[in-house]
Amino acid sequence: MAVATARSISLHGALGHLIDVQADVSPGQVGFTMVGRPDLSLREAGDRCRMAIINSDLGWPATKRITILLSPADLIKRGPHFDLAVAVAVLAADDTVPARALLETAFIGELTLEGGLRSVAGVLPMVLAAAERGIRHVFVPEPQAREAAMVPGMAVFGMRSLQQVVAELRGDPVPAAPPVAAMSGSRLLTWRGEERLEQDDFADLDGMADAKYAATIAAAGGHAVLLSGPKGAGKTSLAERIPSILPPLVPEEALELTAIHSLAGALEPGDDLITTAPYSAPHHDASKTSIVGGGSGQVRPGEISRAHAGVLFLSNTTQPTRRATP
Repeated sequence: MAVATARSISLHGALGHLIDVQADVSPGQVGFTMVGRPDLSLREAGDRCRMAIINSDLGWPATKRITILLSPADLIKRGPHFDLAVAVAVLAADDTVPARALLETAFIGELTLEGGLRSVAGVLPMVLAAAERGIRHVFVPEPQAREAAMVPGMAVFGMRSLQQVVAELRGDPVPAAPPVAAMSGSRLLTWRGEERLEQDDFADLDGMADAKYAATIAAAGGHAVLLSGPKGAGKTSLAERIPSILPPLVPEEALELTAIHSLAGALEPGDDLITTAPYSAPHHDASKTSIVGGGSGQVRPGEISRAHAGVLFLSNTTQPTRRATP
């Protein structure tokens, strides 16, 4: 068939849109055209997909005109995670892959020139958005299969290469492939206080009866609380122990929070679903973007979002400047 459609997900902040990646492979002036408001990294997908298909011993329709439409066309699409969907759509339009195998299926992953897959950020919120729109099968890079499998009812295929994806869609034996390379960004530093926070207990606080009562009421009702007092009075000690009296997150909250951390690029392969209330205490001199979220080009969640369903402690330690009067 000359036209085929594969599906992927476009993220705009925490909002996911199901994108139809339509490929038309037909006679005409040889060329590759992509329309539908792709960004620069996505415009380069044509070269990546062409070499990935050729180096995977699959047929690239080099003598035909290839047109890719990213629909709906009014949304800006960003990121290289559309590579796999573009390559599969081209192969299906060229009758290399059965088009019926693409039904109710989403494809997420960046391609290398050798045809291998690379991990991408935000897989969990993408799969959540796909599930809400009727997608039942998803192909992702192998290290992120565990992350995608957190979504209930989703059949997840963790793959290492384009060859493996094509073999699975055809129903052929899946060939061996080198392991997927790690993400370009990963945690290099850890805060040694994280383990200490896991051991902190609200019951360890001695005294401060009124403050503890106020914090308990705030935790029970999900309210904000203002702690006022001199340095060393115990404001931080009280705040960082509030998560210990909060109940475990319900499944919906756990998925939402884990998806936010995935979107922020803070979720590593092998990490489990976050089931306990988080605690975040940004520095008093932190920027507005780091606290609220945002960024140029691609929006990232800030500390407020990462503390979803937990405790956000904002401490103002600045002291007023005293100026001598003549």
